[in-house]
Amino acid sequence: MDIDEFWLFLQRSRQVTSDPNERLRWLALHLAQRPPTKIVDFQILLNQVRRRSDTYDMWEAANLIGGGCSTDGFWYFQAWLIGLGRDIFERVVADPDNLAEVPEVQRLAERPMGGWADDEWPGWEALSYVAADAYAEVTGEEEGVYDAMEERGHTDQSDPQPSGLPWRLRDPEAVAQRLPRLSRMFQRDES
Repeated sequence: MDIDEFWLFLQRSRQVTSDPNERLRWLALHLAQRPPTKIVDFQILLNQVRRRSDTYDMWEAANLIGGGCSTDGFWYFQAWLIGLGRDIFERVVADPDNLAEVPEVQRLAERPMGGWADDEWPGWEALSYVAADAYAEVTGEEEGVYDAMEERGHTDQSDPQPSGLPWRLRDPEAVAQRLPRLSRMFQRDES
């Protein structure tokens, strides 16, 4: 599997259904129909793509949208962003403030967080495990995908390791300068 196949695979799952759980079932089913090496390719590519969104600016964008974002929350946010597809991902990685143009983000900004349904939160944790589940189904080896990755010189990353310029996450002026559109969309009462 190469990077184009990876993105096409995710795109096809989204064309089948927008429901995250149904997408996961589709991905797991179709990954399990591939040779184990292709399943490992998928996990390696997921990690490589995710690293591109692993920046302090992206983390602050996730903070703005979700009203705060833990380490785990940012990890799930990155998977959600990947799940939106290649075009959106590329635009947002180039400038996290481009999240303001994403329809899913715009819908969230229209309502208070208390009115968001559970499946609307910008996170997709389970995408991180779909290749491991498919690999285990095909080979019978629990956690085998991670061993296979190591044999190929790759380690699995399970937490964000952001790059870029860190800044005080709660400094509204710094945030507004870096992410002006998102800052306007997600103004929160700090009292």
